[in-house]
Amino acid sequence: MGDRVAMIEQACKEMEASGKIKILRTSSLWETKAMYVVDQDMFVNGACEIETTLGPMHLLDELQAVENRMGRVKVIDKGPRNIDLDILLYEDVTMKNERLQLPHALMLEREFVLRPLCECV
Repeated sequence: MGDRVAMIEQACKEMEASGKIKILRTSSLWETKAMYVVDQDMFVNGACEIETTLGPMHLLDELQAVENRMGRVKVIDKGPRNIDLDILLYEDVTMKNERLQLPHALMLEREFVLRPLCECV
């Protein structure tokens, strides 16, 4: 929602602001139709490779803190939002709990995830 590209740029700056996350490279941005809840504007998606000393759960906490600082409000699951930060892969870690699954659970069924991810690997 809002200025989608500006939101992504702000999220990248917020991620690096704490000094806990360093963005190494980013993909192109891809505009795609929304999945699941289709009565909404087009999405803009991208991926980035980062360097961090945070473990997976602490990284998730940090990304959710960025979303909160940016005013993310989840009204409808898979519905419109100003920013959505996900962990797709974390080295060769495989894990699953109530908050985080690695690799990302739905990654392989989402072209809007795979295209930008392929640019970063």
